[in-house]
Amino acid sequence: MRSQRGNAMDPELPVSAPGGAGGRAAWAYEMLHDAIREGTIEPGQRLMELEVSAWLGMSRTPVREAMRRLQAEGMLEHSVGGGMSVVLYDLRAIDEFYAMRERLEGMAAALAAQNADAAELHILAATLDAMRALPPDPRQHARENQVFHEQIYRAARNRFLLKSLQSLLNFVPLLGPTTYNAPGRIAHALAEHVEIVEAIRAHDAAAAEAAMRRHIRHSHESRILVVSDSVRHAMHKRTQRPPLLRGI
Repeated sequence: MRSQRGNAMDPELPVSAPGGAGGRAAWAYEMLHDAIREGTIEPGQRLMELEVSAWLGMSRTPVREAMRRLQAEGMLEHSVGGGMSVVLYDLRAIDEFYAMRERLEGMAAALAAQNADAAELHILAATLDAMRALPPDPRQHARENQVFHEQIYRAARNRFLLKSLQSLLNFVPLLGPTTYNAPGRIAHALAEHVEIVEAIRAHDAAAAEAAMRRHIRHSHESRILVVSDSVRHAMHKRTQRPPLLRGI
């Protein structure tokens, strides 16, 4: 974990937890979970109990419980040298993630085409309008994109599918920088979203599923581009270090 001077954690976050050991542990879990999902704590970043405790303004016991819960959920792993680190998935894991996401989200879009009511269709259209109005900032588009997809999950009206997809998307931050960093992805994703919504509004389940599956496949392709670029950038930084610092 970087110091707050490195801006790894937002100093504006609240530092007062609810009372009771269980309440403090749950609060610490939510704070860490949100920080990982928002990218404030990055994949591969090392977390030490003492530093997290100072950030949250609480003792180490509830922090330890929160970190163990995140470890059990696959978001944290033991780090060499002590503490834990945020899991960073490899390319094989990314392929597995998108294979599952394509199937589940395709099903969600098909069910939304069958089940969405007028209010849900209005919300989807309003979400598209909100995305059109955003500046070309990848993180802002990524946040609105999450809202868009979650609305489709709810419109599908299948509680088990909703739970599965929400659990799956917890792992998006562990895949690295947002796919909206890929060249042209903001415009392409918006066009794909429009196609999905049009199929849902037409109550065409087959078209909605096909459009969603194409969208997820393109997102997968953008993810590989972004990850590859991150690796090249990291290698370049290492080669630019002064000779005495290389290997550190």
